Amino acid sequence: MEENLRQLSNGVTKIIKIALFGPESTGKTTLARQLADYYKTEWVPEFARDYLQEKWDSSQQICTVDDMLPIAYGQAKLENERTLIANKYLFCDTNLMVTKVFSEVYYNYCDPLLHEAARAHEYDLFFLTDIDVPWEKDDLRDKAEGRESVFAVFKQSLIDNNKPFITLSGDQDLRLKKAIASVDDLTLARELGFSSDDFLYIQEYGISMKDIQKQLNFFKNGIPKADLVRPATVSNGILKLSEKDFQEKSLFFDTHKSNLKLQKFVPASGAASRMFKFLAEFINEFDVENESINSYINRKKANKLAVFIVGMEKLPFFEAIDKRLRAEYAAFDTLDPSLKNYYFIKFILSSDYFDFANQPKGTLPFHKYKTHIATPVEEHLQECTHYTSTNNCSYLHFTVSESHQKKFESRIDAIKSKIEKQSGVTIQVSFSYQSKRTDTLAVTMKNKPFRDEKGQLVFRPGGHGALIANLNDLEADIVFIKNIDNVIQNNLEKISLYKKGLAGILLAIQQQVFRYLNALDTVAIESAFVDEIILFLKEKLNTTMKDGFHTYTLDNKIKEIKAILNRPIRVCGMVKNEGEPGGGPFWVRDLQGGISLQIVEGFQVDLANDNQKTILDAATHFNPVDLVCSLKNYKKEKFDLTHFVDYSSGFIVEKNVAGKNIKGYELPGLWNGAMAKWLTVFVEVPLITFNPVKTVNDLLKPAHQF
Repeated sequence: MEENLRQLSNGVTKIIKIALFGPESTGKTTLARQLADYYKTEWVPEFARDYLQEKWDSSQQICTVDDMLPIAYGQAKLENERTLIANKYLFCDTNLMVTKVFSEVYYNYCDPLLHEAARAHEYDLFFLTDIDVPWEKDDLRDKAEGRESVFAVFKQSLIDNNKPFITLSGDQDLRLKKAIASVDDLTLARELGFSSDDFLYIQEYGISMKDIQKQLNFFKNGIPKADLVRPATVSNGILKLSEKDFQEKSLFFDTHKSNLKLQKFVPASGAASRMFKFLAEFINEFDVENESINSYINRKKANKLAVFIVGMEKLPFFEAIDKRLRAEYAAFDTLDPSLKNYYFIKFILSSDYFDFANQPKGTLPFHKYKTHIATPVEEHLQECTHYTSTNNCSYLHFTVSESHQKKFESRIDAIKSKIEKQSGVTIQVSFSYQSKRTDTLAVTMKNKPFRDEKGQLVFRPGGHGALIANLNDLEADIVFIKNIDNVIQNNLEKISLYKKGLAGILLAIQQQVFRYLNALDTVAIESAFVDEIILFLKEKLNTTMKDGFHTYTLDNKIKEIKAILNRPIRVCGMVKNEGEPGGGPFWVRDLQGGISLQIVEGFQVDLANDNQKTILDAATHFNPVDLVCSLKNYKKEKFDLTHFVDYSSGFIVEKNVAGKNIKGYELPGLWNGAMAKWLTVFVEVPLITFNPVKTVNDLLKPAHQF
């Protein structure tokens, strides 16, 4: 390669080089100049423009193939000169790759020197400029026709030569905004040690570099444990209502819901593997030829298995499996009881038969009625007609795994019309998946980004808290949240009463919050009115003002109050703690010293701290994941729920991937840290509202039996 076609190395200059790349008249020059001005640095103009203009002015001759190499020499020289005086960034209006493509497109030939130099020149990023801008004629430009095919050639050349690129489309302002955001993210990626290819891979996920930086900081510095102040108890953070109170709140909700869009939100993404975990362990460990199930139970102290066997005839799917067993084994009745039970469990789990552990929990048989077997999907459809309907229409949203959606749809199609006919309510069902943009980076045990065998970064699903993004996408005013497995057989009227009661509490609070916010926008405020709001915050929303608030000016007090009031609201049902695993309600101190009501999981607490463990053990209530939420502000605008997440309340997990130990970051739980900065009210609800099916044995409990 000729010396004067060589490019000064980025490693020598320590600057970030961005190349503008695309057909003529696609805004490259304008954007290069804008970016250089924004970042207070140099840009490299197009050498060919002055070169060819001079040729046209002097002899009225246009560009030929013989001009390609001189243009390349001039462009390389110009870029190297600007590189030496650039400030951190250099924006190149064009580059040798552009010259190479033009030579190939217009002359069907490229000089080998130009070809090799163009491939060798490196840039941290290419901006491929789209053709969705008007073509502007001048002396040197060809014609507007055929831009699509030329653009396709430009794009393919980047792909073929493994050049990192982002396509810029839209008007001038939109392109500049996207370009600046990309340059800033690329800069941060470089600072964190990522390559341009890494940067683009992260971009494809839709994850911001600032989020990646946060995650790496969590791995490096650890995540602080929750600072429990005291348990939330009745009259100290938990509201207790009488049956009559719930009826009044329910009536209030029914009276005021007609102009609201209501929606039920049901997290249902996972398979039922945990539900059948102890049965899978039995199948893997049981020596069918040399021991009985009783001896296995005694040997392994398998109490769950014992409960299952004693009660399995009461399970809603018993008859279906029993029928299949008898069809497969003609002499089934003559088998040893231990062998019968073994085959029964094997049929539950085998992929050749029922394969329940790999099915979505929402589509499994849960309840046996006189006329049919019901799945959780059916129970949720029934429920939504009772408490999330307005104007004879109800909206139900499931978050599911993409591979499971058809199974959900099949169950819904089989039963929805019947439920609609019985209830007189039309049900609109929608689905969403956990977004890739909520995945999190995996790292090695030394906190370096973990890569697969191809050298690619590895991302992991961000956990249950990722669903805050799905909730954020809903267009509803009020959303009822309930887990897929928290359903009950019969007692729909009772369940609906308490759900509507929670919604009535929410609406009453929301109306007062909106009145205050509207008044703060429009009325001349006096100190007495501020005092009234402070009392409301303390008594109804368990919120106290910061230390020193009383020293603020009136304007600053109003600003602070508006910031506190203008948030999404959640009313959470709490049942008395009877030993179920999961989160509970606590008063928690944040990193700024503020104290608020939060739902805290056991893993968030430092159990080595005796004081914190004592507070955790003193909890009186449990969170049954029974929430009613308000997602819009007093101007009827949607909140961006991602702005109210406490990312420091996530947690780090250790996993094994292909024999290698790695660490991953789990996002804050949906009703834990993901809603940490919401306005929160805890309300005691009866145990009847909480009937999760965590293991198959839970289906034997009275709430799930007819």
